[in-house]
Amino acid sequence: MKAKTRIPTDGEPIAWKSPFAGLKDVVLPPAQPREQPGTPQLAPAKNRGRVDIIRQTAHRGGKTVTVITGFVGIGQAEKEQLAKEMQKACGVGGTVKDGRIEIQGDRRDDVARILTKAGFRPVFAGG
Repeated sequence: MKAKTRIPTDGEPIAWKSPFAGLKDVVLPPAQPREQPGTPQLAPAKNRGRVDIIRQTAHRGGKTVTVITGFVGIGQAEKEQLAKEMQKACGVGGTVKDGRIEIQGDRRDDVARILTKAGFRPVFAGG
């Protein structure tokens, strides 16, 4: 059993040895700017065209779905990457079907923000 050390109560300073005291003399290299973890590598923000954001409930059992259509010049892989980012930001599910992105719930404002950041020009279409 290890002997316990007692702390003086007569007002004298406590002899303290920090295990990190040796780190004060270490010189670190300058910090490199790094990317935020979890952010996908999308193309640089530029005018990539208009996309329509539609709220639909038809043929879905009354459930609301946000549909993004009108993508021009991007592949299936980038649509899936955008959909994944939207799902994560909104905290909901979604999918990519027939060249369009479907996000569960009415998340038009969040989706528009993400699309603007990716360089698209989102337009709220429909009623």
